[in-house]
Amino acid sequence: MYNSKITGLGYYVPENVITNDDLSKIMDTNDAWIQERTGIKERRHVVRGDGDTTTTMGVKAAKIAIERAKIDKDDIDFIVFATLSPDYYFPGPGVLVQRDLGIKTVGALDVRNQCSGFIYALSVADQFIKSGMYKNVLVIGSELHSHGLDMTTRGRGVSVIFGDGAGAAVLSRSEDKGKGMLSSHLHSEGQHAEELSLIAPGMGKRWVTDIIEDNDPNDESYYPHMNGQFVFKNAVVRFSEVIMEGLKKNSLKPEDIDLLVPHQANLRISQFIQNKFGLGNDQVFNNIMKYGNTTAASIPIALTEAWESGKVKDGDLVVLAAFGSGFTWGSVIIRW
Repeated sequence: MYNSKITGLGYYVPENVITNDDLSKIMDTNDAWIQERTGIKERRHVVRGDGDTTTTMGVKAAKIAIERAKIDKDDIDFIVFATLSPDYYFPGPGVLVQRDLGIKTVGALDVRNQCSGFIYALSVADQFIKSGMYKNVLVIGSELHSHGLDMTTRGRGVSVIFGDGAGAAVLSRSEDKGKGMLSSHLHSEGQHAEELSLIAPGMGKRWVTDIIEDNDPNDESYYPHMNGQFVFKNAVVRFSEVIMEGLKKNSLKPEDIDLLVPHQANLRISQFIQNKFGLGNDQVFNNIMKYGNTTAASIPIALTEAWESGKVKDGDLVVLAAFGSGFTWGSVIIRW
């Protein structure tokens, strides 16, 4: 059985910076209110008409990751794309990336696990490589939230949190069993699905013809819904559980962690987990202050920034963890 390791990382965020003060001009909010509750100072939003989509941002991040992996695009054997905001209802962005990168005919898989999407995607890629089926798998997390948010006072509880961006990793075969992805751990709890959700458009309760005919401006089902306090309480519990699960699987302890890269959902969640595990500021990487919550893109963006800034070094124990809509959550333990 082979092992898998990350050989290339890349990310892309739009140039358009939206500050908390910018949001205060279009909804009843302010910088202090947002920072106190989320830790966010600014986020990036795609500008309508500039050409950025979920797919194109993923492609830009992927090109960087492939170059850093020191392989050719045609060395990619498989694509796994995680997102909740695809360009089209179908087909998914995986095949669009294959087309836009000009990669030879390979398999492409879309993962719909929202905030934990990149963790799930890495796990899938890891298993394909460990089985010997593929040698180089391109894993992308990309989100374009801004075009689907309720940018009014009614939607401020959700809309101030999210930003746009993409991150990518190349996962490659390795025969070094002591390095790479040591284990991954995935969970779900569907009984709380509606606590963090976007109900429409969907085929479950409303026909497309009904949606078109209604055209009700007060219909909030088209916008994300989040029971913030309930999500927070569940997140801190599940984050802790799944991190410990990964550490115990590999006979490790919290003090063995060189760097924890949590999903960038809320700075307060990250700080809670940091304090619970007794980690120093240099052992946890956060960038939600700059980018907001970019859902499936948040971990690859943060991991890339951490690596670029020298916070990820050869031999380090790196832990990735996420919790989000579904509820779904997971962790990945990596020996760099």
